[in-house]
Amino acid sequence: MMNKLMMTAASAALLLLSGAASADDALALAQKNACMSCHGVDKKIVGPAYKEVAKKYAGDKTAKARLVAKVKAGGKGVWGQIPMPPNPGVKQEDAEKIVEWVLSLK
Repeated sequence: MMNKLMMTAASAALLLLSGAASADDALALAQKNACMSCHGVDKKIVGPAYKEVAKKYAGDKTAKARLVAKVKAGGKGVWGQIPMPPNPGVKQEDAEKIVEWVLSLK
């Protein structure tokens, strides 16, 4: 019984740590790809704060795919008239990790 309890606790700790590493990895990818030049986590710079993006798209099952496409192709009009430039050099898997992280912010 004690072994099972310890394994469960250890598994839960690993899941929490992997989530933290994932968030750190995504933040590092956002920094590496210059996303943080225009977006802050909780404050608007040129583009919206990532927490505002997460709030706007909360519960939207199509958000991840649409936002990944927007990272790659750019866009305008959703958050005002300043366009988001295209970022075709961002790897697809990196864009997906960044968007998943942004959407997870509270």
